[in-house]
Formats: sequence, structure tokens, C-alpha cells
Amino acid sequence: MVYVSFEFLEDVFVDIKDTISLWGYPGIFGLMILESSSLPVPSEIILPFSGFLVSTGQLNLWITIIVATVAAIVGSMIDYYIGLKGIEALSKRRVLGRTLFSMDQLAFADKWFIKYGSLTIFLARLIPGIRTLISFPAGAAKMPITKFLIYTTAGCIIWNSLLVYVGYYLGNNWTEVTSVSHYILIAVIVALAVAISVYLIRRRK
Repeated sequence: MVYVSFEFLEDVFVDIKDTISLWGYPGIFGLMILESSSLPVPSEIILPFSGFLVSTGQLNLWITIIVATVAAIVGSMIDYYIGLKGIEALSKRRVLGRTLFSMDQLAFADKWFIKYGSLTIFLARLIPGIRTLISFPAGAAKMPITKFLIYTTAGCIIWNSLLVYVGYYLGNNWTEVTSVSHYILIAVIVALAVAISVYLIRRRK
């Protein structure tokens, strides 16, 4: 089972490299739409490899970041509308005579996202694993689309710029990004936990 999983990841790795090498910016755009709409296409491979191509002169740094960010926003909007329309359908669905979501529950979710949604969206965009999934609850809670776009864009710019630059900086060693990604994840989670704690303490005062 482990062997199959490794083989699958290796195939994904090769396919991503081939797509970007062959198609350039359109390849990055298409792959990042898939990644940001929560399909298993890791940006931890797309962006560092794109950064490596920047270091060889095949791609432009700023155009690469812009293309990746626009694609990420498009993919996020797809998930946002899936969450928006999906929750409406589920809230009307009955199981054993009861609705899956009550109006009170939906109202609570709406209020929570109005109060904390902006910070949640921004921080989630910087956490591997949940950075794309956060669009679903944002849509389900009917978070104002303008706010969603602003904080999604801000988070995506930081994430994309960081990974592209790391790939650019490492050059031929860009694959090291994937080997240390779990350490990056731990560091990001710790940093976010500290930031949230400081924010809550100040807000309490």
C-alpha cells in the first residue's frame, strides 16, 4: 500500500514538472486552479519548480507569482460557490424527519464568520492542508464576497511568493522544499498559534 502511494506521488511529481515545462504560464494557471479548488495537486511542487524555472530564465518571477495568485483566486471561488450552494441544498434536506442544518445553526455560522472570518481566511491560506478547504465553510456561511476575495488574495500572495522564491533561491535543489515541508508546517502552526493568542489577549483587554 505504501509502495502504491509513493508511486502515485512520483507520477504526480513528474506530471506537474512536464506540464509546467511544456506549457509555461498556462500550465501553472491550470494546475493552480486545480490545487486551489481542493484537488490533490500540491502547490508545494508547482510553485518551487516554477521558481526553479525562473532561476534558469525560462519564466519571469513577477508574472509567475501573478499567474499563480489569479489562478488560486479562481479556484477558491469555485469552492466558495460549492459551499454556498451546497449548504443551501443540505439545509433543505431531511433525514429521519429532521433537517441536517437548522436555521439557528446557519445563523450562528454566519455571525461567527462575520466576526472572525477575515482573520480565519487569511491565516488558513498559510497552512498546508487546510488552505484550500477553508473556501467551503466561507461560502456555506455566506461570507461577504468582497471580504473573502481581499483576504484570500492577501494570503495567496504571501504563500505563492514564498514558495516561488524558495524554488528560485534553491535552484537545482528546489525539491528540498517537499522534503522539509512538514517542518515548515510545524513552524507555521506554532507561529499562527502565537499570533492568535496575542490577538485574543489584546482583544480581551
